[in-house]
Amino acid sequence: MITSGAGATTHKRNPGMPLDLEWVESLTANRSAIERRAATLGGRRTVKKEWQAAWLIRAIQCMDLTTLSGDDTAGNVHRLCAKAKQPLSAEMLEKLGLENLHTGAVCVYHQYVEECVKNLKGTGIPVAAVSTGFPHGLSPFRERIHEIKASVAAGADEIDIVITRGHVLRGDWEALYEEMRQFREACGEAHVKAILATGELGTLTNVARASAVCMMAGADFIKTSTGKEPVNATLPVSLVMVRAIREYEEMARVKVGYKPAGGIRTAKQSIDFLMLMKEELGDPWLKPDLFRLGASTLLADIERQLEHFLTGRYSAYNRHAMG
Repeated sequence: MITSGAGATTHKRNPGMPLDLEWVESLTANRSAIERRAATLGGRRTVKKEWQAAWLIRAIQCMDLTTLSGDDTAGNVHRLCAKAKQPLSAEMLEKLGLENLHTGAVCVYHQYVEECVKNLKGTGIPVAAVSTGFPHGLSPFRERIHEIKASVAAGADEIDIVITRGHVLRGDWEALYEEMRQFREACGEAHVKAILATGELGTLTNVARASAVCMMAGADFIKTSTGKEPVNATLPVSLVMVRAIREYEEMARVKVGYKPAGGIRTAKQSIDFLMLMKEELGDPWLKPDLFRLGASTLLADIERQLEHFLTGRYSAYNRHAMG
């Protein structure tokens, strides 16, 4: 069906470029047009049977399987890593004709980076750590830099940083650019995902401009949300961000990845986001080195849909732990 296997990001790192305020200020967003375009994604196309199953397997390969709860424990994280290594049962894998299927990454707080590195050794599954005072990003700046470096030293392959929303709301693009450059530098060889917290940026124009500034400052991925805001990943916001990625590629000749996160709970939603990537950016963004789905509960619904494809029956959610 689909050859499985996903590993750490392998495409060219984004070196960034000097801040181009003229480009930033030229970016605007027509909300009504964006919402009309986004509305076509879920209604215009549907995929069924083996084609739906193939899309859902790809969603698993591109998933950052996540736990970011206050009641996380080492045991909880251990089970998360086991699920990342084998997201579907052996019986389902055999029926689907798959081997070595795993998620795109696991994403945890800094405290559990070493636990994940130990549990995922030899699998090729990257460990991502949220950082810089996640989710609000309001801790002292030196502490945020130290947090990045500590997670990298613990073995994190990817760092999901949060920007200071106030820079965006004030239109202080120089401050946002400098903050992002320092975060990028602190990450060293680890890939950096810039979380914009789009639900707190006020307007789609702000989303477009913040996306551009973070990419110019060297973000390897731009990400919608922490998952803790009232509004997280939506298709209109995603459309704005992926078009900024497309424009940046035209300018800098560098591909930047995209990660919608927060509120993506159903298999159908995952397919909608994959279709958005295919239509707006093309096939390179259908692989985990350029596309991730941040999710903590999505995998259970994908499992249910795949089981229905194989047996004609839906299973109960409680049969699909940790995902």
